[in-house]
Amino acid sequence: MSDSSYTQERGVAVSAIETPTGDELLKILTALGNPHRMRIVAALTQGRNYVSRLAREIGMSRPLLHMHLQRLEAAGLVVGSLELSDSGKAMKFFEVAPFACALTPQAVAEAAGTLTDQDQDENQHGKARTQ
Repeated sequence: MSDSSYTQERGVAVSAIETPTGDELLKILTALGNPHRMRIVAALTQGRNYVSRLAREIGMSRPLLHMHLQRLEAAGLVVGSLELSDSGKAMKFFEVAPFACALTPQAVAEAAGTLTDQDQDENQHGKARTQ
């Protein structure tokens, strides 16, 4: 990905100008393919929020919210940061990362050409174990 795209240590966010790789596109689509994660992104478009308050606002347990936030963060769609409150309590804040991805037949075709063979490797390993 070029310097113009947004990236972070573990995640991938894609600029509207470039086509994501197949693996990046799968991460993004998988992350957004869950209604809870779509609601989380929607809530975070209103501004950054910390886990406990976000959990109350969405009506979700903190552990479940944390799992969804980790998946969104791994896909580069949200960014988390740990901050100390005035009382010294550690609070994890999340905000939406700048991302845009044009989903067109051409973009999917280009991304498909760059997929790694992870699924193929898993299938071969699975067959080897069952034989």
